[in-house]
Amino acid sequence: MQQFSIGELSLHAGVKVPTIRYYEQIGLLEAPLRTQGNQRRYGRAQLERLRFIAHARAMGFAMDSLRSLLRIAGHRQGPCADVDALARAHLAEVDDRIASLTRLRGELVAMLSGGRHGTVGECRIVEVLSDHEQCASAH
Repeated sequence: MQQFSIGELSLHAGVKVPTIRYYEQIGLLEAPLRTQGNQRRYGRAQLERLRFIAHARAMGFAMDSLRSLLRIAGHRQGPCADVDALARAHLAEVDDRIASLTRLRGELVAMLSGGRHGTVGECRIVEVLSDHEQCASAH
């Protein structure tokens, strides 16, 4: 059975060592075996779980959803409907964030295209940031 030190696990999973320790602390990764010298030793299953966690986090899944995904993934013969529901909920959150960022982008474009790039006293951006009523989305 192949075993990895925490540094090797970090390299193979693309996750920093402090993050691995954090995941252990909060129970996402089980405590590893230790050598007589008290060095952590991880197996292939822990590497695969860490890769799963890292990928889910990179996709923006919240910790609560990630915990649910891990619990469900541990029952390989179970139905996929719960995973689908979690992914659908996350997609809705992503769509909301995209809509919010699109509105934000529009506000920034409007502020920059408002002209008057003279002094700070005449600055349209400062005016808009000082008075939310001047925002395009406030109308």
